[in-house]
Amino acid sequence: MKVLLIKDVKGLGKAGEIKEVKDGYGNNFLIGKGFAKSATTDVLRQFEAAKQRQAEDQRYEVESLNSLKTELEKVRVKIAKQVGANGALFGSITKDEIAAALKEQKNLEVDKKALDLGHVKTTGIYDVNVKFKHGISAKFEIEVVAE
Repeated sequence: MKVLLIKDVKGLGKAGEIKEVKDGYGNNFLIGKGFAKSATTDVLRQFEAAKQRQAEDQRYEVESLNSLKTELEKVRVKIAKQVGANGALFGSITKDEIAAALKEQKNLEVDKKALDLGHVKTTGIYDVNVKFKHGISAKFEIEVVAE
Protein backbone atom coordinates (compact mmCIF):
# COMPACT_ATOMS: atom_id res chain seq x y z
CA MET A 1 0.00 0.00 0.00
CA LYS A 2 1.29 3.47 -0.88
CA VAL A 3 0.77 6.29 1.60
CA LEU A 4 1.52 10.02 1.59
CA LEU A 5 2.98 11.04 4.93
CA ILE A 6 1.28 14.08 6.45
CA LYS A 7 3.51 14.23 9.54
CA ASP A 8 7.04 13.05 10.23
CA VAL A 9 7.10 9.41 11.34
CA LYS A 10 10.20 8.21 13.16
CA GLY A 11 11.84 5.34 11.33
CA LEU A 12 9.70 5.79 8.20
CA GLY A 13 10.09 9.25 6.70
CA LYS A 14 9.28 12.93 6.71
CA ALA A 15 6.05 14.74 5.84
CA GLY A 16 5.42 14.95 2.09
CA GLU A 17 7.13 11.67 1.21
CA ILE A 18 5.35 8.75 -0.47
CA LYS A 19 6.16 5.40 1.13
CA GLU A 20 5.27 1.78 0.42
CA VAL A 21 4.05 0.10 3.63
CA LYS A 22 2.16 -3.04 4.59
CA ASP A 23 -1.62 -2.76 4.44
CA GLY A 24 -2.27 -3.27 8.17
CA TYR A 25 0.41 -0.76 9.25
CA GLY A 26 -0.83 1.77 6.70
CA ASN A 27 -4.55 1.47 7.47
CA ASN A 28 -4.49 0.82 11.20
CA PHE A 29 -1.63 2.98 12.40
CA LEU A 30 -0.59 5.60 9.84
CA ILE A 31 -4.01 6.50 8.42
CA GLY A 32 -5.86 5.70 11.66
CA LYS A 33 -3.66 8.02 13.75
CA GLY A 34 -3.62 10.78 11.11
CA PHE A 35 0.05 10.43 10.16
CA ALA A 36 -0.68 9.62 6.50
CA LYS A 37 -3.28 9.46 3.76
CA SER A 38 -3.71 6.80 1.13
CA ALA A 39 -1.66 7.87 -1.90
CA THR A 40 -4.46 8.16 -4.48
CA THR A 41 -4.16 10.49 -7.46
CA ASP A 42 -6.66 12.93 -5.90
CA VAL A 43 -4.75 13.10 -2.63
CA LEU A 44 -1.45 13.61 -4.47
CA ARG A 45 -2.95 16.33 -6.66
CA GLN A 46 -4.38 18.14 -3.60
CA PHE A 47 -1.01 17.85 -1.82
CA GLU A 48 0.85 19.35 -4.79
CA ALA A 49 -1.69 22.19 -5.05
CA ALA A 50 -1.35 22.92 -1.33
CA LYS A 51 2.45 22.89 -1.64
CA GLN A 52 2.28 25.39 -4.52
CA ARG A 53 -0.09 27.65 -2.54
CA GLN A 54 2.25 27.53 0.43
CA ALA A 55 5.24 28.44 -1.77
CA GLU A 56 3.28 31.34 -3.27
CA ASP A 57 2.27 32.57 0.18
CA GLN A 58 5.88 32.40 1.33
CA ARG A 59 7.05 34.31 -1.75
CA TYR A 60 4.44 37.03 -1.06
CA GLU A 61 5.49 37.21 2.59
CA VAL A 62 9.17 37.61 1.65
CA GLU A 63 8.31 40.38 -0.84
CA SER A 64 6.23 42.27 1.72
CA LEU A 65 8.96 41.92 4.38
CA ASN A 66 11.57 43.22 1.93
CA SER A 67 9.42 46.26 1.13
CA LEU A 68 8.90 46.88 4.86
CA LYS A 69 12.66 46.58 5.31
CA THR A 70 13.36 49.28 2.71
CA GLU A 71 10.80 51.59 4.35
CA LEU A 72 12.20 51.01 7.83
CA GLU A 73 15.78 51.76 6.84
CA LYS A 74 14.77 55.34 5.93
CA VAL A 75 12.98 55.99 9.23
CA ARG A 76 13.96 57.95 12.31
CA VAL A 77 11.42 57.96 15.13
CA LYS A 78 11.35 60.53 17.94
CA ILE A 79 10.43 59.42 21.42
CA ALA A 80 9.96 62.03 24.15
CA LYS A 81 10.63 60.84 27.67
CA GLN A 82 10.80 62.56 31.03
CA VAL A 83 14.38 63.32 32.12
CA GLY A 84 15.82 63.69 35.61
CA ALA A 85 18.23 66.36 36.87
CA ASN A 86 21.32 64.36 35.91
CA GLY A 87 20.17 63.92 32.29
CA ALA A 88 19.15 60.29 32.68
CA LEU A 89 15.69 59.08 31.72
CA PHE A 90 13.11 58.07 34.28
CA GLY A 91 13.00 54.39 33.37
CA SER A 92 14.15 53.22 29.97
CA ILE A 93 12.73 53.03 26.47
CA THR A 94 10.76 49.82 25.94
CA LYS A 95 9.98 47.83 22.83
CA ASP A 96 6.30 48.69 23.33
CA GLU A 97 7.07 52.41 23.14
CA ILE A 98 9.14 51.96 19.98
CA ALA A 99 6.44 49.87 18.27
CA ALA A 100 3.77 52.40 19.27
CA ALA A 101 5.90 55.33 18.03
CA LEU A 102 6.45 53.58 14.67
CA LYS A 103 2.72 53.02 14.31
CA GLU A 104 1.81 56.55 15.37
CA GLN A 105 4.49 58.56 13.52
CA LYS A 106 5.21 56.49 10.40
CA ASN A 107 2.16 54.20 10.19
CA LEU A 108 4.35 51.07 10.12
CA GLU A 109 3.27 47.88 11.92
CA VAL A 110 6.19 46.05 13.52
CA ASP A 111 5.83 43.31 16.10
CA LYS A 112 7.55 44.32 19.33
CA LYS A 113 9.03 40.82 19.62
CA ALA A 114 11.00 41.40 16.41
CA LEU A 115 12.74 44.49 17.83
CA ASP A 116 16.28 44.09 19.15
CA LEU A 117 17.54 46.92 21.35
CA GLY A 118 19.73 47.21 24.39
CA HIS A 119 18.92 49.37 27.41
CA VAL A 120 18.28 52.99 26.47
CA LYS A 121 18.53 55.15 29.57
CA THR A 122 19.83 58.48 28.21
CA THR A 123 18.84 60.88 25.45
CA GLY A 124 20.44 60.53 22.04
CA ILE A 125 20.20 58.61 18.78
CA TYR A 126 20.16 54.80 18.84
CA ASP A 127 20.05 52.07 16.22
CA VAL A 128 17.28 49.50 16.50
CA ASN A 129 17.55 46.13 14.75
CA VAL A 130 14.44 44.35 13.55
CA LYS A 131 14.62 40.62 12.87
CA PHE A 132 11.85 39.28 10.64
CA LYS A 133 11.19 35.75 9.42
CA HIS A 134 13.14 34.16 6.57
CA GLY A 135 16.43 35.72 7.70
CA ILE A 136 15.36 39.26 6.78
CA SER A 137 16.52 42.01 9.10
CA ALA A 138 16.43 45.80 9.04
CA LYS A 139 17.85 48.68 11.03
CA PHE A 140 16.35 52.07 11.82
CA GLU A 141 17.06 54.91 14.24
CA ILE A 142 15.24 56.27 17.24
CA GLU A 143 15.91 59.68 18.70
CA VAL A 144 15.27 59.97 22.41
CA VAL A 145 14.59 63.56 23.46
CA ALA A 146 13.75 65.21 26.75
CA GLU A 147 10.08 65.93 27.35
